[in-house]
Amino acid sequence: MDEIKLYNSTAERETYENMAALYAIIMSLECLERAFARDSATASEYTAECNKLLLQYKTVSQIVVGQPDLLQFVQQYRLSCPAAIRRLEVGIPSTIEHGNAGAISGGNAKHVAKTVQDFITTMDALSMNMTSVDKLHPLLSDLLQSVNAASFLPTDYKWKASFRDWLIRLNKMKASDELDEEQARQLLFEVEQAYADFKNILDSNE
Repeated sequence: MDEIKLYNSTAERETYENMAALYAIIMSLECLERAFARDSATASEYTAECNKLLLQYKTVSQIVVGQPDLLQFVQQYRLSCPAAIRRLEVGIPSTIEHGNAGAISGGNAKHVAKTVQDFITTMDALSMNMTSVDKLHPLLSDLLQSVNAASFLPTDYKWKASFRDWLIRLNKMKASDELDEEQARQLLFEVEQAYADFKNILDSNE
């Protein structure tokens, strides 16, 4: 029986290999999400592996010809991976998105100082017009992680959801994309308001 070739050139071969890599990353992420949900992986193990897979997906998806849309790719190859889709749309591990009960207590002075630093760094970046996705995404991710770990904040501290929504929005953009003036102004306003509320809550707990 003659061998069936999927490609006729080096470029086509590379495309198929990259598509196979995307498939493997998505399905690995699905398995990881399920394992963490079943408590088969620790929070630290999950976070490290999830960050690695998210970075790999972003890297590979950018070099695939045509940069396939995630949902189109999943539908085309009939993948069953709802947990992976959710994680890729959010762009950060669940432990950062929702916080993590196993994290270091966020009420001590060292953690408060770290959270304040994350607030100020994010506000400074926006004030200096650093509005590209590759600059803002890690800053907001660090800020959300610090806020989630702050044990003295009330469960209804609304800015957690706000930061999460901004991260999802940024994750759907290219790394080189930038927020427009109105978006940057709105984000800066929300971070400033969140910082003011953070300080008020901190003062009330003293």
